[in-house]
Amino acid sequence: MTGDPPPGLPPLRDVVARHGLMAKKSLGQNFLFDLNLTGKIARAAGPLEEATILEIGPGPGGLTRALLSNGAKKVIAVERDERCLAALEEIAAAFPGRLDIFPGDALALDYPAFLAARGAEPPIRICANLPYNIGTQLLTTWLALDPWPSFFDRLVLMFQREVAERIVATPRERADYGRLGVLANWRCETRILFDVPPSAFTPPPKVTSSVVELRPRADPLPCGVRALEKVTLAAFGQRRKMLRQALKSLPGIGDPALLLEEAGIEPTRRAEEIDIAGFCALARAFSRRTG
Repeated sequence: MTGDPPPGLPPLRDVVARHGLMAKKSLGQNFLFDLNLTGKIARAAGPLEEATILEIGPGPGGLTRALLSNGAKKVIAVERDERCLAALEEIAAAFPGRLDIFPGDALALDYPAFLAARGAEPPIRICANLPYNIGTQLLTTWLALDPWPSFFDRLVLMFQREVAERIVATPRERADYGRLGVLANWRCETRILFDVPPSAFTPPPKVTSSVVELRPRADPLPCGVRALEKVTLAAFGQRRKMLRQALKSLPGIGDPALLLEEAGIEPTRRAEEIDIAGFCALARAFSRRTG
């Protein structure tokens, strides 16, 4: 570990050893101890002085410490692993009134209602080293919220590198382009900020990780999010097939060629060739046909 712990707090490795906090694979845990890296992630979410930060899966609190040390007005930490709560309470004592710990399942929350109940004040942003096993599901949940723009003004999140590449992918990167890239780039401007090597974690994962920034678009191209989810599921579910064949799984549309004609898309195209504007046109046509 590099650097020194925040004033009043012991080194994180000592805290983990004292509380017996071995990372659990079943919870997708990989603890990040390097203060240079946690500080770099926290600064990427800045400026923090007026912000409420939502952190999912803080574990023993490496990133939590960095967010608070770098001036976050308030951090709301959602942690389902009860073993980590005592370590987080020590951080809360060192930063009085600035850390709100919620013991619960991040997948079960109604986020706008949850944050309102916790007294969160804008700007609200999410900054987290997401558990690998639920990261994509959480992101798609946040991206699919209506109305839009949503409750957050920015997302700064860590994923496995391969997931990060899917988030920022466009038709130019056909191998990575899919439903996640369409949804993410329809509603946000996305970019990979930097990579984090496996050696930075305990235990070290088998893959490189990447920190991704997503900034909500104020006025995304018009279409319904549910319709977009359905047409991208059908299109990328059989991505090797032409769309006139792949879209046959969509209910209530009749001949897919007619739907594609209405959207202005050639029926011989494949999903990986269609940009976000094309998928939005397809979603609008689907909505018109199915009500």
